[in-house]
Amino acid sequence: MHRTETLPFHANGMRFTAYDEQGEALQTKVYYSVGGGFVVDESASDGDVVVDDPTPVRYPFSTAEELLAQCKEHGLSISSLMLANELAWRSEAEVRSGLLALWEVMQACIDRGCRTEGIMPGGLKVKRRAAQLYRQLKSQGDSLGDESLNTMDWVTLYALAVNEENAVGGRIVTAPTNGAAGIIPAVLKYYLHHCRGASDEDVCRFLLTAGAIGILYKINASISGAEVGCQGEVGSACSMAAGALADALGGTPAQVENAAEIAMEHNLGLTCDPIGGLVQVPCIEGNAMGQKGKKIPGPGWPPWQRAALRFTRQGLKTLRDRGRECKISTKRPPAGGLASSFRVPVSLINAGSSGVLYPRDFHIPTGIPPAPPIKVSPVSGPK
Repeated sequence: MHRTETLPFHANGMRFTAYDEQGEALQTKVYYSVGGGFVVDESASDGDVVVDDPTPVRYPFSTAEELLAQCKEHGLSISSLMLANELAWRSEAEVRSGLLALWEVMQACIDRGCRTEGIMPGGLKVKRRAAQLYRQLKSQGDSLGDESLNTMDWVTLYALAVNEENAVGGRIVTAPTNGAAGIIPAVLKYYLHHCRGASDEDVCRFLLTAGAIGILYKINASISGAEVGCQGEVGSACSMAAGALADALGGTPAQVENAAEIAMEHNLGLTCDPIGGLVQVPCIEGNAMGQKGKKIPGPGWPPWQRAALRFTRQGLKTLRDRGRECKISTKRPPAGGLASSFRVPVSLINAGSSGVLYPRDFHIPTGIPPAPPIKVSPVSGPK
């Protein structure tokens, strides 16, 4: 691990070198994790992070201005425009079934998180809380006879459940990243279960609109916490969820844009500094607080009733520039920020498919060698 070296293309880089028996380097390869589950090799440094697909779409756009102009010219909602573009690759039935399959994974993740208790791996001894909160809310709902009286607590529960699953290696949907994976499922489940008349069609509309906003972040800013801080992860997820909810509730494309802008601007400056490099503290609560404070409309105040700033190239440029201005230590755990304030003697990352936990040498006192890999049973969800 090279704590002081930065690879040129992206903050999240890893260099692999193969050596012969004499210690001579045979081959070296460099790979970068650029956010959202995307991994590229060193050749990507010569071009854009997002590689253009030559397939022509019906309504091309790369900025919010272009997206709104296309919607206005053709009289389309953002979700309808996205659906038309997706037809360049697959049939409408395939698009809808794929979107519903993603929602099934999100729902299953929430359900597992609401049923599972215990201590999360990693050495921080963080207790899973979603199951206890679920029982508490069910009890309150049964006694009051109306779950809608504590709707925001339910939304918090959904986000907690997903990110606790992420912290133990459970199956999730990157939305748009693992670290911010709880926000979109939480808001979508809120809409389906706490707003009247929701259907499978609404799931598709919601996810299509969220995807359109995610495209704008990926092209014009970043969704990588290591590159621009948590504002690029939780910030983009909040923005995607807010815009998608506005569309699902009947908002115009301009109102969707406004909702996405409002959600984004209150995340500007968020750092990425999880303790021990584990996506637990403050990441789990960050998802819960993000969904509650930045997307769900209060009584009589939809999230698009403000005609001030616009979700334009300038707004996304602000996020990108703010991220680049942040110190590297606040974007590369556990180098700074909250992570540097809490000393973790030995921290273990989650077990992979091999069932091996590899020690992370965070703040190990001088003279104490790192422990060898520990063979364990792979983490698995409830049966």
